[in-house]
Amino acid sequence: MPSSTTFIRSSHSSYSSSARAARVAGQGDPIQALAGERPVTPAQRAYLTEKYHLDATGVGGFFYRYFDYVKNLLQGNLGESLTGRNIGDILQQAWPVTVRLALIALAVAIIFGVTAGVLAGIRRASIFDNSTLVLTLLVLGIPTIVLAPLAQYFLGVKWQLFPPTAGSDPSFYALLLPGIVLGSLSLATALRLTRASVAENLRADYVRTARSKGLVKRRIVVVHVLRNSLIPVVTFLGVELGNLMSGAIITEGVFNIPGVGFNLFRGIRTEDGPLVVGIVSVLVVVYLVSNLVVDVLYAVLDPRIRYE
Repeated sequence: MPSSTTFIRSSHSSYSSSARAARVAGQGDPIQALAGERPVTPAQRAYLTEKYHLDATGVGGFFYRYFDYVKNLLQGNLGESLTGRNIGDILQQAWPVTVRLALIALAVAIIFGVTAGVLAGIRRASIFDNSTLVLTLLVLGIPTIVLAPLAQYFLGVKWQLFPPTAGSDPSFYALLLPGIVLGSLSLATALRLTRASVAENLRADYVRTARSKGLVKRRIVVVHVLRNSLIPVVTFLGVELGNLMSGAIITEGVFNIPGVGFNLFRGIRTEDGPLVVGIVSVLVVVYLVSNLVVDVLYAVLDPRIRYE
């Protein structure tokens, strides 16, 4: 007669085998992936298949689902996720957090990146210029997936300067460290771009003319050089705002921030197609609007630019 230990081991082995089989079956099957290791009844599968038009296969089924989604999207209806929640409600709760995080990251890039880039461009080949170039090179060489856990461990856990996680309702201070991490790559790029633009404009003919007229260096830099140098920087920052909102998946996941990137990652992990498509569609609109704002700012910074 088998002992109780043998029976427990056998039961555990059977459970592990069934769980493994459920995970294998869930690969490529969004309904099973949603249920995880729990079985899905035929009635539930039939209901979800009809609701999300998963029974329409082939090229015709693809276009049918596509045009049906576009029609609902134009009406402002993003649909429902596989969990039954309205995607619009999910985004309504997640957008404020992601917008605050992206604005903090953009402010870090503008305040530190642009300011340091102007100083480095004015003082070319100085110790400050060489130091910033080396530091930005190190930052650009470290991906966010490595930088975020390191910042969380040292600044949040070991030295306790910032909260290690943001939580469900994060404050400005809780979002400060994730914002710095998210904006670090933008800061390094903005610094290098500003430095190169300022250094190029300082060698321009109009600067030599202004110096020959006796204008002080501060007025030349602020009134003439800085305004012309900011055109490529504004282009980069405007496009980067859309990238920051869509590229916060890793940062929001590491710091447990319930934003758009966190929900997008969750949708990808659970193979929740409606949720992923809905979030990506909204992010595309945000990206297009940010590019439109950049085009409008061109005319403000450079009056020579005229639009037909």
